[in-house]
Amino acid sequence: MNRKKLILAICLLILMVLAAGCAQANQAQGTPGSSGVAGFWAGLWQGFILPVSFIISLFKSDVGIYEIHNNGNLYNLGFVIGTWIIFSAVLASKNKR
Repeated sequence: MNRKKLILAICLLILMVLAAGCAQANQAQGTPGSSGVAGFWAGLWQGFILPVSFIISLFKSDVGIYEIHNNGNLYNLGFVIGTWIIFSAVLASKNKR
């Protein structure tokens, strides 16, 4: 690895650590929202619809891309798996062209 790549990698690592330091725990975790507490399946579904939800959230302030009233790790796992499936399918279709 040459010197420029090493410096860039170190800068990115420092930036990621600083950004992670700004995060806080979800205060609404485990508390029911209007439709209860979101679990794994809700997280999976919301991961699938993430691209559409994101675009809608740019124009409507009452639409979010992440359910804050969730049960924690299982919701997060479902959300990440759903997002991964959608984005890997998009990238795989672009590689076939």
